[in-house]
Amino acid sequence: MATGLKKLAKSRQIKIGHFVVEFATPGIGHIMKSAGCDFVLFDMEHSGFGFETLKSAVRYMQAADLPLICRVPSKEYHHIARACDMGAEGIMLPMVGTAAEAKRIVDSVKYVPHGLRGVALQVAHDDYRAGPTRDKLADANKRTTIFAQIETAEGVENADAIAALDGIDCLWVGHFDLSASLGIPGEFDHQRFKGAIDRVIAATRKHKKALGRLVPSVAQGIELNHAGFDFVCYSGDVWVLHNALKEAVEALRAGAATQSR
Repeated sequence: MATGLKKLAKSRQIKIGHFVVEFATPGIGHIMKSAGCDFVLFDMEHSGFGFETLKSAVRYMQAADLPLICRVPSKEYHHIARACDMGAEGIMLPMVGTAAEAKRIVDSVKYVPHGLRGVALQVAHDDYRAGPTRDKLADANKRTTIFAQIETAEGVENADAIAALDGIDCLWVGHFDLSASLGIPGEFDHQRFKGAIDRVIAATRKHKKALGRLVPSVAQGIELNHAGFDFVCYSGDVWVLHNALKEAVEALRAGAATQSR
């Protein structure tokens, strides 16, 4: 089984991905791979995508050889384990606040002896292949990669303990929710927000864990990478299409208006 995402998480080199929140089409993985992406962040928290869609998307990404991180709808066991069974290589959890919460997440993702996940074999996550049970569990434990979102004041307070936990591979800053939790929604230049980010960066450096964030622009992605973020998810399908289309439509209208004069 592939271990691409786990290998990426262990490296501090920049990994550049894209956020899929709207277009779960058969070709989307190949489009992103052709564009040079290293991973895809597939959203189930805000998108409305269901597990049948995820099951198809996992196959689209596998066909394109593009590691998939699934942001599940909640921290509930049935959401986490089901996404794993569908074959998601990476699992992202929203609003992780404490080490105890992070440990319950690890237990939901990992099989014994590293967790408590219920066993389902020869299904999507192991490519429907037969094989020794012990080997299947060990392979899944090695492959699955966990991204804990730090997007509350509580999560920042406990970032060090969360990053220290065995099984947590990456802390991922949810910047809008974090700013709202800090009482400064959208104020990313506020000292309180910057101080929170510094604490998260320090936690990942101390425990040699990856650090990720969604970024709206190339310039901010470069800036954050220099600050210590190695998983850089550039924008999302909706906004890239909207912005590129808007720019082209406005340029066409302006050009046509000039010519008509």
